[in-house]
Amino acid sequence: MTDTGFSPDRIDTGKPHSARMYDWYLDGKDHYPVDADAASQVLTFFPGAKDTAWANREFMHRAARFVADQGVAQFLDVGTGIPTEPNLHQVVQAVTPSSRVVYADNDPIVLRHAEALLQGRPEGRTAYVHADVREPERIVEYAREHLDLTRPVGLSLIALLPFVTDEQDPYGIVRTLLDPLPSGSHLVLSHVSAEFDPEVWERIAAVYRSGGTQVRARSHAEVVRFFDGLELCAPGVVPATDWRPEPGMRVAHEQPVYVGVARKP
Repeated sequence: MTDTGFSPDRIDTGKPHSARMYDWYLDGKDHYPVDADAASQVLTFFPGAKDTAWANREFMHRAARFVADQGVAQFLDVGTGIPTEPNLHQVVQAVTPSSRVVYADNDPIVLRHAEALLQGRPEGRTAYVHADVREPERIVEYAREHLDLTRPVGLSLIALLPFVTDEQDPYGIVRTLLDPLPSGSHLVLSHVSAEFDPEVWERIAAVYRSGGTQVRARSHAEVVRFFDGLELCAPGVVPATDWRPEPGMRVAHEQPVYVGVARKP
């Protein structure tokens, strides 16, 4: 299911897009030369960019499986990104085949590939809405149509909030998304940080700004603040590769991304 008010033909290929650059880092095929050029530029002064993207993706897999193992069978994934298997619904429906997943993203390329996000287990259900995280009320309204908000929900915000500036009130957005969710719901979040190498981060940010995308790295304390009022699950807010690491991880060395999972009491 998609929001039909947007045409996927409205794709600007004249400047790099963050989601398409992320697809390039993950060795995907849904990007354009302008995206590859910008991502390659980042790679010249941050050779570990692909590892960072993969570490972030692997955290999502582990965290989604962890939340599903807690008995949560409904998920709201905001800032879904271009489909890269396994997608969140594939991870959680492997634990509970009847799991329901609502995806939300504002990228027209994700909309174009929404059908891939809707191919879940027959016992479960997936839905997709073309919406911006800066419209959290609209996302919640859509989620109500597909999820039972009297039962716990896993809210997934992976690599999304760096693209929400302070002026756009990222903490208020997260609260708006969390407030309607009942006790037992979980927040899964990842966020890039400049603390690991401020100079390199500023050069990365300049590449994104040149494409018209504002990006904001945040400190460990600023990332922890997103979990205010929640019960952090061990090991707390840590670099992505330190969150419940598993054998066989593609990336095992530390990356400049803080992550965490917390339960709503």
